Amino acid sequence: MGPMEVAGLLTVFAGLAFFVYFFFGSFAYGAGYEPTSARVADRMIRLANPSASDLVIDLGAGTGELALRVARDRGSRVRAVEIDRLRTVILSLRQRWGNDRDRVTIVRGNLFEEDLTRANVVFAFLWPATMARLRPKLERELRPGARFVTHYHPIPGWVPYATSGPVYAYRAPECWASVATRDDT
Repeated sequence: MGPMEVAGLLTVFAGLAFFVYFFFGSFAYGAGYEPTSARVADRMIRLANPSASDLVIDLGAGTGELALRVARDRGSRVRAVEIDRLRTVILSLRQRWGNDRDRVTIVRGNLFEEDLTRANVVFAFLWPATMARLRPKLERELRPGARFVTHYHPIPGWVPYATSGPVYAYRAPECWASVATRDDT
């Protein structure tokens, strides 16, 4: 095998390794990677209705679609929390190229260690087991009136104040005993 064939095999192997890490490496942190689509991000933002004076925390921010969009579209201050190093690098690059870099703070860390007590809005797109683990933290730390909006996986035992397709919106502490209104737009 000549040097060109070896270089080709190494390139294929490196590309495959990157793909496997990017899409499956996050299972080590308790969730696989699936980016939030622009349509779903718009639904989440609409239901949360953040303002420019709100602090928004995006738990498991990934590459930043939701975090950067809410800063740009609503002028909110955003903390984007992501544990994966590669996604944090991509999010940082996207932030540098954006117009709202002063509104977004990127935190490379464990979402279970993030202080939620100052948040007006918290976003998450996490797996069911992670949502169940997150529930006690949310119940301890979300202040009255804070909104928690999740894509696809609801919080077990909570009742949303609104839904839109696969998006669930909750308001603390009413979500523990309220009746949901449904909006499937």
